[in-house]
Amino acid sequence: MAKREIAWDLSEMFPSTTDPSVQKAIDDLTKMAENFVARYKGKIKSLSAKELLKCFRYLEEYLAKLDSIATFSYLSFMANMTLPDTQLLRDKVNKTKAELDKMLAFFNIEIGNLVYGNPNIVDEQILLNYRHFLERLRREVPHQLSEAEEKLTIEKDQFGIRAWEELQGKWLNTRVFEVELEGKKKALSFTEAFGLYFHPDRATRESATKSIYGLLGKDGEIFSSALRNIFNDWLNVCERRKYGSPMEASLIANDVDQETINNLLKTVRNHTDLYQRYMKLKAKIMGLPKLAGHDFRAPIPDAPSAKFDYDKARDLIIHAYSRFDEDYAFAVKDMFAKNHIDSTPRLGKAHGAFSWDWYEGKSAFILNNFNEALLNVYTLAHELGHATHTYYYERSQTILNYGTVQGTDCRFPMIIGEAGSIFGELLLTDLLLSQSKSNQERKAIICTVLDGASVFIFQITSGALFERSLYDAIKRGEFLDYKTICRYWVEARTEINGDAVDFLGEAEAAWIPVPHFYMPNYRFYNYPYTYAQLFVYALYEKYLEEGKEFVPKFKRALSAGCSISPVEIGKIVGLDVTGAHFWELGLKQYERFVEELEKIVS
Repeated sequence: MAKREIAWDLSEMFPSTTDPSVQKAIDDLTKMAENFVARYKGKIKSLSAKELLKCFRYLEEYLAKLDSIATFSYLSFMANMTLPDTQLLRDKVNKTKAELDKMLAFFNIEIGNLVYGNPNIVDEQILLNYRHFLERLRREVPHQLSEAEEKLTIEKDQFGIRAWEELQGKWLNTRVFEVELEGKKKALSFTEAFGLYFHPDRATRESATKSIYGLLGKDGEIFSSALRNIFNDWLNVCERRKYGSPMEASLIANDVDQETINNLLKTVRNHTDLYQRYMKLKAKIMGLPKLAGHDFRAPIPDAPSAKFDYDKARDLIIHAYSRFDEDYAFAVKDMFAKNHIDSTPRLGKAHGAFSWDWYEGKSAFILNNFNEALLNVYTLAHELGHATHTYYYERSQTILNYGTVQGTDCRFPMIIGEAGSIFGELLLTDLLLSQSKSNQERKAIICTVLDGASVFIFQITSGALFERSLYDAIKRGEFLDYKTICRYWVEARTEINGDAVDFLGEAEAAWIPVPHFYMPNYRFYNYPYTYAQLFVYALYEKYLEEGKEFVPKFKRALSAGCSISPVEIGKIVGLDVTGAHFWELGLKQYERFVEELEKIVS
């Protein structure tokens, strides 16, 4: 019997990509933008606090409508990237959005100048809801360009630097990879081939590695051209916007300071021995003298061969969230009930997984590629944690406290955005361990958890070191051809892995499929994952210490959105993220898992 397709239902937003209501929404949005310009352009500096409140509320109404059409076009495309209708709609919405962004480019400049010149307005009682939003805008003011320059930047990026990102995504999702799957040759999509890194057969994993990175490496100069241009463009942007470093823009976007991130990266680099200790332990479990790069995420050989069909995965996750708090599981149940999850792999569908907020619907949509493995259950639990976070802050905050306005784009700081998701993984882990009937099961569960945490704490840090090294190389006048980029990738990889892991020669190209490196105008998409992983591990320590008393604090933290800083969110649950040794608290949870695994193995 053929398995049923698990595909999301986007019809709550619009009936279809070709329905006339889509064009009407675009037209209405354009009129709203024109009205906003007519009302407020050149006038914001003279607005009273009461008038500014009206301005914000009108802008939020516009942003909510923009979010709906942008979300619909993006999700339609990501689920079916090769369909002409989804391509056409995404192109149309992107072009429309670029035009609207140009029209509203004055807003950030004028409101920023107002706050910068009159800092006391931040303390007006009538604007209390927007206090932190205004504080964040004030931080951006020194890096703003003139309105004409901001418009020109939007225009040049639309068909310039953003094209490299599109090229990388299209290349990956339209190629076919020849892989020997358990001795039989198969032609697979990138998503299918990449999924084999989690296959139990080592020869299959090695074949997938050679096929993926071998094919990528053949076009290495194309991808190095893309990366070189994106990185050089960003350095020009940094100079133009007076950023002190290529990382500063991401610090502002994540509402964090350089010292905190320096402490984070330093702590991780000082504890690579802990990570390598796990790598060597996993090699022992797998009966290998040393792990290879394609063994990172491999299931352990004596793991129970349990398969999790979609319904079983759903029930497990609902149970895990309900054990924490019955009300906390509401979002998870609602996501399944509304068919807001797209889980079936298909050609032309984006690889990986994400949760995407929908503000007007007070909901979210999840894309993942479910193949009935334990890891897929964890991925789904992770993304449903994002959705849960969304449900809390969308019901508590207006849209300007849902992120930061950059070219009228609401962006949630990633360092906080992973709080619900990683916490969801830990809830699932607790449930699975409580239900385990043997050491083999416990070993498999803990390895799955450590495999994921190792990626986000240590391997992601390697990505941050790699990215920083490329900027430094450009500043020294080096030319980033394919082999040079590969050399820096290998150097960063070696700093974290030491001699605990061997890599195939083809794996020097492993930077190529990482989408974050190709995202224009948003750099260092990596360290926030490390921040989030260790922050949530510290959170979980608090939960284990306080029990049910922790639940309302955590809900309050999730509900805060961006209305307060990450430092203040930490204080809600009794954590001080600014401490030089704070990150060691999160690493204690990682070490606890390693120690538990060592006991089982010994």
